[in-house]
This record gives sequence, C-alpha cells and structure tokens, in this order.
Amino acid sequence: MFTTIEECTNFMYGLRAEKHKGEPFDAMNKWLPLLGNPHEKVPFIHIAGSNGKGSTVTYLKEMLEKAGYQVGAFTSPHLERVNERITINGLEIPDERFLSLANRLFHLIDQLDGKYPNFFEIMTLIAFMYFEEEEVDIAIIEAGIGGRFDCTNVITPLISIITTVSLDHTHILGNTYKDIAYQKAGIIKRNIPVVTAATNEEALEIIRTEAEEQNAPLFIYGEDFFVSDIQTEEGKQRFTYHLGKVELNISLKMLGTHQIANASCALTAATILRSIGFDRFTDKNIQRALENAFWPGRFERIGQQIVLDGSHNPEGTKALIHTLMKQYTHKKYKFIYSVMNDKDYKESISMLDEVAKAIYFTELPIPRAAKAEELAKHSSHPYKEAHDDWKELVKREIAKIQSDELLVITGSIFFIAEVRKFLKEKEETYDTEL
Repeated sequence: MFTTIEECTNFMYGLRAEKHKGEPFDAMNKWLPLLGNPHEKVPFIHIAGSNGKGSTVTYLKEMLEKAGYQVGAFTSPHLERVNERITINGLEIPDERFLSLANRLFHLIDQLDGKYPNFFEIMTLIAFMYFEEEEVDIAIIEAGIGGRFDCTNVITPLISIITTVSLDHTHILGNTYKDIAYQKAGIIKRNIPVVTAATNEEALEIIRTEAEEQNAPLFIYGEDFFVSDIQTEEGKQRFTYHLGKVELNISLKMLGTHQIANASCALTAATILRSIGFDRFTDKNIQRALENAFWPGRFERIGQQIVLDGSHNPEGTKALIHTLMKQYTHKKYKFIYSVMNDKDYKESISMLDEVAKAIYFTELPIPRAAKAEELAKHSSHPYKEAHDDWKELVKREIAKIQSDELLVITGSIFFIAEVRKFLKEKEETYDTEL
C-alpha cells in the first residue's frame, strides 16, 4: 500500500494506458457492490456536454452552498493537483483521506484479482466513497468523455444536464452532431428532468427523442427557459432569467454569452430542486452565489492585459473570440496557443488567425501535446511563430506587451494549468503587469 499521495497518484497516472480500459461499466459493476454501492446513497446531479460542464458545476455548487447545503463536486481535469477533482463545499479532499480511500480500494482489488480499473474509474470510485462517508446533501458529478458509456453513468440523478454538443473527441464519440449527441443523451434517465443549452438542431433532435423515450421532462435553453435584457460592461454582465413564473435579475463576473447559457442551465436545475424539496434556496442567495462564482482558467483575467482561457475545441475558441470582441473591442489580440494532438485545432487556428495581431504556437513536453511547428503549419497569419519553450515565450511576450494589446493564452486546459501555475510563481517578478 502507498504511504504518500505522490506515490499513489503516480501509480494511478500509469493506469491511463489502453490495456487498462475494459468494457463500459465493467469496473464500476464489479467494485461498487463490494464497496457497499456508495453511489446509491447520495443525491446527484449529473452533467455532460462538450463545453461548459465545469462552469455549470461551479454555478450550481455556489448556489447550493449559499443555501446552506453540504455539496460534493467531482470535476475534471485538475489544474495543479488531483485533489481538486473531488471537493466538498469547495475544499479539496485532504491528502490523507484520498490516500486512505485509495489504499482501501487497492487492497480490495489486490485481494480479488489484481486487475485495476483505469485512472478516471478509480477517481470516480474514490469520489463516490468520499461523498457517501461525508454524508453530503447532494453531489454534482461531471461526466468524463461522452456520457452514455462514461463510468459516471452508473448514477440515477435528481437532474441531468447536457450543456452543449460540439464536434469534440470525434475519434471516440463519432464524427457528427447526431453521433455525439447520442453519447451525451445517454445520461438521460427515466422520469428524471433534463436541462440543456444545446443549440445544434441535429443534436437537439437526438436529445428530444431520448427524453421522450425516457419520459424525462425536457427544459431547453431559448425555449423553455430564456434570458432577456443582457447588459455587458467590463468585468461583469447582467441579464434577466425566465422560467415560467420565475424571473430573476442576475449578475455574473464570468464573462461571455456562453456563461449566461451555463448559468441559466444551473438556475433551471436550482429551480427544479426547489420544487422537489430543496427549500433553503432564496432568490437573494441565488443572486449572490452567481455574482461571486468563478472557475479558474476560463476567461480568467490576470491583471489588465493577460487572459487565460482553456478553449480546447472550436466551440470554445468561438466563445473566446466573441467574449474578447465584446469586452475588449479596442484592444489588439496576441495569442499564445498550445493544444493536445487529438483536438480539432485546425478550425480553432483558422478562427484565431482572423482576429489576431500575432499568433505564437508552443507545446508542452508531454507525448499528447501537438508540436508547435505542426500547429504553425495550419496558420495563414503573416505574423506567426513557433516556439518549443513555452516559458520563455510567455516571459518574452509579457515583457514586450504594449498598452493597446491583450495577451491571450489559450488552448488545452493542461497548458493553461501550467501557465497559470508559472504566472502565480512569478507574480512578484511581473508585478507591474499582473
């Protein structure tokens, strides 16, 4: 058994390999009964979607916490340490507790057959165990990839949420909106309300069909719930939310129209929760919660001239550009971009080319990362460069930034995590800019 969190997590990271991936739900169906089925003892909200899952979790978590509930959250990926993925009321699972639960699970596996689940399955099992032992009032679970065959889909939630559907993870989920929507819609359960902000008609058709087959009440953004009176100012956006007779004036510090959609999904889920017995909510604590909600690495502003945004697919890139042009109309945008090689980066690069003053491509020193030179080949921008040392690139561009420019660091959330950590460590050095 492991004695330190580092030993434990290093071992777990090694379980990402293909040989550790079995059939869908094999590991969960094997181990959950032996653990006492902790996933059956906690009320859940289940969230799937191509983009916006983390923000929607954040909005819901903040509203529930402000109402006085003990709220578990299981999200991915993490920015700095694996503990971030499992929280209760915003507090990460302590090292000693993570280690204890992991060792308990590993001991069980070794006793039975020694066949370990993959990394994400183990994380999911630990989250279920932790939330049950802590007797949380409710837990919000973010699906990994897809939904239908994701290991989190063993739960029967109080509400299912499908944020958006875009062409992401196509090598796993399929090449069309219908294929991907079919996977996301797999989290819809019989008679369980489902909320979505999906806009693509092909995707909506699949979601509508699945909801009808499961007799699941369906709430669609722009149809069943909607917003009006959107007002944007630097550092904040306001709108009025509507669902039936419910009407709330909302202020967000998380920017972009996509965040209004994410917050509206969370508001709809909160409204449904109020109707089924979660009666501690008040309009005031909902409004305060949303106004204070923050999700690191999603249009995160560092000082006045740096923006970090984990736009890892074309839909995210489109939302990033839209938000930039709304919030920083008169700025010139210089992009630093790095992404994993399994992403549809060609379309994202094409969109960045159209609005960039300059674009710099770089890479992380990990096997999954796309090479800077390869990324640069797909850019037609006259001012493009490729750098394999991202730290030197970031330092250089911060040092030379002009008053009319904005430095936008974007791409994979893994890249954003490294940059964010680097900037925090160097904060004193760059104090005039940060």
